[in-house]
Amino acid sequence: MSDHMEEQEMEAEALEAIFDTSFEVISSIQPFEWSLKVVPIDCGDDEEEENAQNHVAVKLMATIPKDYPESLPQLDIIVLKGLAEEQRQTVLRIANDESKSNEGMPAIYAICEAVRTWLGDNNVKGLDDGSMHAQMMRRAREEAKSKEKLELQFESQKKEDEMTSTELEEIEVRKRRTEGTPCNEENFLAWREKFNKETEDDLAREADAIGKDKSSTSKKKGGANTAIKDEAIENRLTGFQQFSGKMGVLNMEDIEKAADEAENDPNNLDVEELNLDEDLFDDDEDLDDLDFDDDDDEE
Repeated sequence: MSDHMEEQEMEAEALEAIFDTSFEVISSIQPFEWSLKVVPIDCGDDEEEENAQNHVAVKLMATIPKDYPESLPQLDIIVLKGLAEEQRQTVLRIANDESKSNEGMPAIYAICEAVRTWLGDNNVKGLDDGSMHAQMMRRAREEAKSKEKLELQFESQKKEDEMTSTELEEIEVRKRRTEGTPCNEENFLAWREKFNKETEDDLAREADAIGKDKSSTSKKKGGANTAIKDEAIENRLTGFQQFSGKMGVLNMEDIEKAADEAENDPNNLDVEELNLDEDLFDDDEDLDDLDFDDDDDEE
């Protein structure tokens, strides 16, 4: 068994598990042929509910080449319900475009999902009506959808253009946080240079602040001392002022007046009233015992 065949059989098993009875193997001999029923709303095995909910339905026919998925599958669309030939061609084009987008890998499931999306957007009655009026109504609906889509794109672009620089910066920051900054030699060297510069600037600012504080303190101390000295010199009296009557500091008249007041003060002690033993002071014998000459000689 070739690798391609094994891969195709594994894909068939997966599709059967996903779509259940909606998947059918038409040919089990290479090239394989598969069919898948695709509806807008999957209602399981409830056929009555499926018919009520789904106004359109198709069957995807896929012929699988031997070298698939290296080559593209051959696709066809069979209308089961609610679509005209015009819509069938549209669905077939969508299926082929999705197949090309998934070239080189298993693509049948992705093709079915693309077809289901279109069917869901057009799940309305009357698409199989081939009358001129019905066609005009379908074109009007398609134009309305296209217009709505363009308006949404325009509003989205307008909103993006109106974003402020702060919002754009915040988005960029969030993006960097999510993606992270790659750590390489260039980024590291740039970070280190920025870090060293910031450190040097901080140290310079601190040194400058300390120098200003010292200068300010010195000026304050020097200014205070100078002011005190100047005040002392300014208030100091001259010799003339001290002995003249202008300042009254050493005025002789005031001194004599103070002495008289002290003498006449009744609270002062009277020396004559003291009871003193004068004999203690009249005895000269004690003075004769003192040898003053010896002291002089020793000197």
